[in-house]
Amino acid sequence: MSLSFFDNTDLASLPAFATSLAIGLLMGLERERSPAANAGLRTFALTAMWGTLSAMLAELTHMPSLIGFALAGVGIAITSSYFLMRPQNRDPGTTTQIALLLCFGLGILCWYDNQTLAAMLGICATLLLYFKTELSSMSRHMSRQDLLSILQFAALSFVILPVLPNQEYGPYQAFNPYQTWMMVVLISGVGLAGFIALRIFGAQLGGPLLGLLGGLVSSTATTLTYARQAHENPNLERFSTTIIVLANLMVFARLGIVGLFVAPAMARPLLTIMGSGLAAGLIVAGLQGRNEHETSATPAIKNPTELKTAFAFALLYSIVLFCSAWLNDVAGRSGIYLVALATGLTDVDAISLSSLRLFNQGRLESHAAMIAIALAVAANTVFKLGLILSIGGGSFAKRCVPTLLAALLGMLASVMLLHS
Repeated sequence: MSLSFFDNTDLASLPAFATSLAIGLLMGLERERSPAANAGLRTFALTAMWGTLSAMLAELTHMPSLIGFALAGVGIAITSSYFLMRPQNRDPGTTTQIALLLCFGLGILCWYDNQTLAAMLGICATLLLYFKTELSSMSRHMSRQDLLSILQFAALSFVILPVLPNQEYGPYQAFNPYQTWMMVVLISGVGLAGFIALRIFGAQLGGPLLGLLGGLVSSTATTLTYARQAHENPNLERFSTTIIVLANLMVFARLGIVGLFVAPAMARPLLTIMGSGLAAGLIVAGLQGRNEHETSATPAIKNPTELKTAFAFALLYSIVLFCSAWLNDVAGRSGIYLVALATGLTDVDAISLSSLRLFNQGRLESHAAMIAIALAVAANTVFKLGLILSIGGGSFAKRCVPTLLAALLGMLASVMLLHS
C-alpha cells in the first residue's frame, strides 16, 4: 500500500520495503537476545526484504513460481547454516527457523497491499518469541480445569456463536440469539483473559492491562466476572479491584473519544462531562492506592471461565432488552430519558450513539442528548455497583464503590453546571 506522495514515481514500492524492513528488525531484535539463536537483526531484516523483493519480481515477470524458489532458497540457507555451525552453538529448537520463514511470508504480504496485517502479525510473533519463558511456565502449570476452560471458550466462540442467527425474534423483536450469546462469550472471555494476563504479567501489570482492555470490550462483563472472582477467592480482591475500577473509568474516556468523531459539534461539552467523571474517579483511585499495601504474591484464578454466571447474565441481558423495547414503545420519542435509563443498564454505547446521531440530524437538542448519555452512564454505573455489592460482597464493595461513585458524581455535577 503505497503512500500518496510516492505514487507514480520510481519510489512507489519503497513503503512496502520499509515496512518489511521494520518487521524484520523488530523480530530480529528479539532474537538477538537469545544466545542459542543462529539468526538476528540482519538476518531477519534481509529475509523480510527478500520476501518483498521475490513477490515484486514474481509480479513483474508474471512468474509466481519465483516466490516458491525464493522460499526454497531461504530453507536451504537455514539448513546449511544450522549444520555448518558448531554443535554447542546450535539452537536445539525450531523456533528461530520457523520465525525466519514467517518473516519471509510477512515480507510477501507487504508487497501485496497487506502492510497493516503484516505489521500486526509481526508484532504478535515478536510477543510470542519474547514471552517464551512465561508461556512455557504457564503451560507447565496448567491444570486440567484450565485446559477445559480454554476448550469451553473455544467452543462457545468458534463453534456455537457463528451458527446462531443475528436477527431479532419475539415480542418487540427484543431477542437476538447472536447478541445474547455474545454476552456469554464476553463474560467467559474476560475471565480467560484475566487468567492469561495473571500468568504472563503477574498481578502488578496484568490487572491494569486487563482493566483497560475490559473497558474497551465490556465494562459490565468485566465487572461481573471479577466481582465473582473476588467473592470466591479473597486473595484476588486487590487484583479484581484494579481491573474493575480501570474498566469502568475507561468508559468515560471511550465515550468522550467517540463523541469527538461522531458528533464534533458536541465534542466539547461531552468531553467536559466525561472528563470530569474520569478525573474525579482517578483522584479517588489514586488516594485509595496510597493506602494499599504492596504484595508480591500472585493470586490464583480457580476457574478462568464462569459459564454459570455467563448464562445467568445473558438471561438478565435479554430481559432488560425486552423492558427497554417496551419502554421505548410506550414512552415514544418523548421518553428518551426513560429509554436511556433502561438501555443504559446493559449497554451505554447504543443509546449514546443513537443520541449523537439524532443530534447530528437536528432531531435532538444538544442538552437533551447530553442528559440522555449521562443518564445511560449513571444507570450503567448504578447497575454495576449493584453487581459489585451483591456478588462481590461488602468488603469488596468498599474497595470499588468510592472510585465508581466519585466518577458518577463528578459527571453529574458537570452536567448540572453546564445546564444551570
